[in-house]
Amino acid sequence: MELCLGTVQFGMDYGIKGQKQPSVEKAVEMLDYATQNGIDTIDTANAYGTAEDVVGTFLEKKTIARDKLFIISKFRPNLLDDVKPDEYYNVMRDNLENTLSRLHTDYLDSYLLHSARYIYNDEIIDTLNRMKQDGLVRRVGVSVYEPEEAKKCIERPNVEFMQLPFSIFDQRMEKAGVFKEAEKDNIQIHSRSAFIQGLILMEEDEVPPFLVKAKPIVRKISLLCERHGLSRISLAMNYVKQQSRISHLVFGVDNLEQLIENISIFRENISKDIIDDIAKEFTDIEADIVMPSLWKK
Repeated sequence: MELCLGTVQFGMDYGIKGQKQPSVEKAVEMLDYATQNGIDTIDTANAYGTAEDVVGTFLEKKTIARDKLFIISKFRPNLLDDVKPDEYYNVMRDNLENTLSRLHTDYLDSYLLHSARYIYNDEIIDTLNRMKQDGLVRRVGVSVYEPEEAKKCIERPNVEFMQLPFSIFDQRMEKAGVFKEAEKDNIQIHSRSAFIQGLILMEEDEVPPFLVKAKPIVRKISLLCERHGLSRISLAMNYVKQQSRISHLVFGVDNLEQLIENISIFRENISKDIIDDIAKEFTDIEADIVMPSLWKK
């Protein structure tokens, strides 16, 4: 498994604490450090504020050859909701060309739908594949949220890439058999939300009022990590690392120090027995705790 640097923090205020986005200069510095220290995969999206522009500023510097990088972006959410099928191509092509312009590149290594429900629409998936036929993207896929959406991706022969949420707090994909089903297919899987926007790393008294239900869970993981002499970052990353069907762990950072720490911690290994023992304590956490899209702030 490898790391993929997520860039939502570089384009907007993001995270459970509402962390402020870094300056373009600091974000580019982090992209430079990541790509010079073993991370060649960068995840962004048209909906991430100015993130694509930031990544484009980095790519323009040409400190690393474009063909040494794997750049992922996503079609703007909900953009096809009121569009007639015969206009899908024009809308999708316009959005992709806007993304390529902002990124200062002429192709994407992977282009994902950001509205997971579009996975059920044959015409949208076919149109997405036309972007590949046009030579503008190398692989196409979907960013999913629910196990059933993931299974639909696996079923489709013309979807090659999937990004999904997976963490020690959010074990829904594993419980639903998504990874087991994916073994039959050649679909590439990236996981996100290992830290659930920082919730896993919080102390109990830092949990905001709208997530009061999460306090006992945060307390428990803190106690278990203390008992085993583990950091929560290491536990969170190692839990994802043990899933062999995931090729990349997507993570985001707010500053260079955090990036350096996360790269170092990712290289650590924890006993699988310890991880499994701790993970058993978090098998049935409610969706409105582990899915930020359901948080009622």
